[in-house]
Amino acid sequence: MTKDRFAVHVGLDWADRKHDLCIQFSSGERCFQVIDHSPESLDTWLKNLHKQVKGQIAVALELKKGPIVYALQKYPFVTVFPVHALSLARYRQAFWPSGAKDDPQDAELALELMLRYPKKVTPIEPSNSDIRLLQQLVEQRRQLVEDKRRFVNRLINTLKQYYPQPLEWFSHRGSALFCDLIIRWPNLQTLKRARSSTIRSFFETARGRGAANVEKRIVSIEQAIPLTNDSCVIEANELMAVCLAKQIKLVVDNIQAYDKRIESLFETLPDAKLFKSLPGIGPCMGPRMLAALGDNRERFHSAEEIQSYAGIAPVTERSGQKCWVHWRWQCSKFIRQTFVEWAAKTVQSSYWAEIYYQGQRRKGKSHQSAIRALAYKWIRIIYRCWKTRTCYDEAKYLRALKERNSPLLSV
Repeated sequence: MTKDRFAVHVGLDWADRKHDLCIQFSSGERCFQVIDHSPESLDTWLKNLHKQVKGQIAVALELKKGPIVYALQKYPFVTVFPVHALSLARYRQAFWPSGAKDDPQDAELALELMLRYPKKVTPIEPSNSDIRLLQQLVEQRRQLVEDKRRFVNRLINTLKQYYPQPLEWFSHRGSALFCDLIIRWPNLQTLKRARSSTIRSFFETARGRGAANVEKRIVSIEQAIPLTNDSCVIEANELMAVCLAKQIKLVVDNIQAYDKRIESLFETLPDAKLFKSLPGIGPCMGPRMLAALGDNRERFHSAEEIQSYAGIAPVTERSGQKCWVHWRWQCSKFIRQTFVEWAAKTVQSSYWAEIYYQGQRRKGKSHQSAIRALAYKWIRIIYRCWKTRTCYDEAKYLRALKERNSPLLSV
C-alpha cells in the first residue's frame, strides 16, 4: 500500500512561478506550504523535508512530464504520482459544485486521490535513458514537421495574393528548390527579367524531379502575366514570402538533424530489429513505435491496455436505453497519431491489412474509421511480438489465419 511505502505524502499544485503544497506526515498531521518555482527553492524544500522525515517522499501532481516532474525525478528519494487533470476537476466538482477553485485546495485534492485510490493513481516508472531520449526526440521532430506544414501553408496563401505562378510550377511547395526560387526571384517581374539561360541553369542544378520539365517551366514564365501591379501589395507580400521560404529551409535542415540523431540512437536499441520487421514501418515510424511502447515489458499486461493507452479503443457510454460509442478523448494525441499513421501505411505493404481495410470500407466505414479499426487489430499483433521479443513474420501470420479458417482470407 502507498501509506506503508512512504514516510510523507505531498499534494502539489504547480504553476509557472510558485507551487502550493499540502503535506501529510505519517502521524496524519497536515500542513500547507508555498514554494517558488526555481531549482534552488525546490532543492532546499525537498532536502529539508527528506532530512526531517528520513524516508521516501510521494508527490502527487497533475502532470506526467514537464519542468516540475523532471526536477522531482532528479531525487532518488522522490516518487511522482501523476493525477489526471480531468479526474481532479471532477473530484473537486463533486464536493464543490459551485465551481469554487483554489490552489491549496487542488493540492489537497491531489493528495487525497493518491491516498484513497492507490490502484488508480500509479507512480511514474521512467524508462531507461535511451528510451526517454528517443521519446523526446521523435515528439520534437513531429513538432518541427508541423511547423514546416504551417509555414508552407502560409507561404502558399502569401503567393496567392500576388505571385501564384510558382504554385502551378511546383507540386512540392516545401522543397528546397521551390524555396530557393522564391528567395532568388520573389516576384514575377524580377523572374521575367532574368535570362532564360540563368533560369535553365537554376532548374538543371536541382536533383531528381526538380530537373524535370525545365523547358515547359521556362515557356510558362515567358507567357506569365502579373496578378497585380499594385506595388504596395507586391512589396509587402514578397517580403513575407522570402521570410517564410527561409524559415521552411531552416526547419527542413533541423528535421534532417533530428533524423540523423534518431536513426543513430534507434539502431543501438535492442528492440530496433523487432520494430523494423513490421510492414511499412520506414525510418520515421520505427523509432516512433518503439518510443510509444518503450522497453519495459511489465508496463502493459494486455493488448487492451495498449489500445486504451493509445486512444485507439473506442469508449462506450450507456444510460438507460441510450448507447453511444465514440473515440477516446483523453489520451496522448501523438501516440494515437503514431499508430493510426502507421496502420495507414500497412494497407499498401501488408496483404491481410489491405483485405481488412477494404472489408471495413465495404461495410460503409469512412477511411479514418477503417484505419482506426485496422490499428486496433494491429495492436494485438504488435503486443504479442513485443511481449515475446519476436519479429513480425507476415507469412507466419497468414498461415495462422488459414489454420483458424479466418473469414478474413475467405473474402
